[in-house]
Amino acid sequence: MTDRAPITLAITGASGAPYARKLLVGLCEAGCRVHLVISPAGRRLLHDELGIEQPEPLAILGQNIPHDITVLPYNDVGACIASGSYPSSGMVIAPCSSSRLAQVAHGLGDNLISRAAQVALKERRPLILLHREMPLSLIELRNMVQITEAGGILCPASPGFYLHPQTIDDLVTMVAGRVLDMLSIPHAWAIRWHGSGARIQP
Repeated sequence: MTDRAPITLAITGASGAPYARKLLVGLCEAGCRVHLVISPAGRRLLHDELGIEQPEPLAILGQNIPHDITVLPYNDVGACIASGSYPSSGMVIAPCSSSRLAQVAHGLGDNLISRAAQVALKERRPLILLHREMPLSLIELRNMVQITEAGGILCPASPGFYLHPQTIDDLVTMVAGRVLDMLSIPHAWAIRWHGSGARIQP
């Protein structure tokens, strides 16, 4: 396992469970320690989209790979990640619903996901929101601006098509790989554009 501080991955209720699964796989493959928090709507999402009855780490991963995942209760606002004194390499909310977006934008912290997001912002740590709803109302746009001004990163689940994806997993991998890039977490997924003048190795 890596010696970097843990990453927090939060799963909320917007459609996009495959993104959460792929991110968790990528984090584990990179040897990251992960604190996993799932909202009640996120638990339903995992059931509806991935058929997961009990959202345990191995069930979400979908494969038996080495991992260091700690599942934290959604309502435990006294958990370690609720404090700025606890070291963290950042937080990802994936997928992020518009309701969660609003909570983060307005500084609410009555559950562990929203509280941990506030901690990430105040401690100037990476906070990435993989928003997965459309179309957007003016309320959502204003909430996005507010979070961006506070230092958060809005990352819409918008896969690219320049690598000619052949499967849904190709599209999911594109988005998940970009999120890992934002956290400076290495991966070997094929998401790179190597057009004219490129010097980056795959």
